[in-house]
Amino acid sequence: MLLKDKTIIVTGASSGIGAAAARMFAAEGAKLVLNARREDRVKQLTDEITQSGGSAVFVAGDVGDEERASSLVKLAQERFGGLDAAFNNAGIMGEMGPVPEMSEENWQSVLHTNLTSGYYAAKHQIPALKKRGGGSLVFTSTFVGHTVGLPGMAAYAASKAGLIGLTQVLAVEHGTDRIRVNALLPGGTKTEMAGDDLRALEWVGGLHALKRMAEPDEIARAAMFLLSDQSSFVTGSAMIVDGGNSINKT
Repeated sequence: MLLKDKTIIVTGASSGIGAAAARMFAAEGAKLVLNARREDRVKQLTDEITQSGGSAVFVAGDVGDEERASSLVKLAQERFGGLDAAFNNAGIMGEMGPVPEMSEENWQSVLHTNLTSGYYAAKHQIPALKKRGGGSLVFTSTFVGHTVGLPGMAAYAASKAGLIGLTQVLAVEHGTDRIRVNALLPGGTKTEMAGDDLRALEWVGGLHALKRMAEPDEIARAAMFLLSDQSSFVTGSAMIVDGGNSINKT
């Protein structure tokens, strides 16, 4: 079991990649502290995992709240004795549109949820990992703003590109603490955020070299690799798991 007895925080766990990751991590032996804004969803997932013999607790709320980031770490320490890893996956896309027409409220909201939450996560998770003698952090970023630019997504791209910069600095600052830090860059994935317009989804799928979108499990599997000891010499990376989106021009 790749994650046996590892205590892992998973944010954005109510659906999509986060929910798929939680189920997968639990099946691989992890003890989970789950977070999402939708309390009913994250409670249902927690109950599902525990009823299947896994170990999971949850804290509902917004990761953009520093107190929430702190409470997740404290819960990991109180219930499971410490923290070994975190999949900081929660994020929003925000309103799409060109920058001259974008409201400052939207800009600030997207950066706060996607990037400032990463700062809060690292601020509270890293001291806990040090107490355990090391560990692994993974932040969900994106190829948008890293390998390609997509119209109307400036706030999203800027916030997620910022996570890559944060990842690189944290990896350098804490390598000697035996803490690995990586960013995961998914391609188009079949989640609620992607919507349900079949024509739009088909178009997005066509942007990828594989000519399809990812299933949430496929991205979760990559996150599990980065969180597990199988990636023991991987740190500071922006790991692209995008089905060839970044290199496709056909």
